[in-house]
Amino acid sequence: MKTINENNKWGAWSASFWMVLVIALGIIFIGVGFIVSPKVNAAGYGIPLSSNSDIAFGRIKGIRDIFSGLALLPLLLFGMKRAAAWVFTAAIVVPATDCLIVLATNGPSDIQHLLIHGLTAVYMVITSFLLFKNQSLKTY
Repeated sequence: MKTINENNKWGAWSASFWMVLVIALGIIFIGVGFIVSPKVNAAGYGIPLSSNSDIAFGRIKGIRDIFSGLALLPLLLFGMKRAAAWVFTAAIVVPATDCLIVLATNGPSDIQHLLIHGLTAVYMVITSFLLFKNQSLKTY
């Protein structure tokens, strides 16, 4: 069986650990907001709900956001830097796509929401770089 020799020195003293934790807790908070108040949070996302029948879609987004944050927490808790790096890097698709959805829906004039999603994606790219920095891709 191949195992990965992971550096167990990753944890609360690492900037990348806290950068991942900020995103994990932030997206859980956003998800809870979508479940509790989907109309308000959809407007904050950049695409308001158009009718009361859309509320369910806000709540669907909320539970998926909560799951996304919860998926990262055990990786942080157990110091699994490599796994956190791969999961976190794959998750960049979410804010990048959110940015494109806002752009397609509202156009380029919605700078506020484009910046929220776009800068989140940039933050995540930087965090991913830090997570992979100094990691060997060898298996033993």
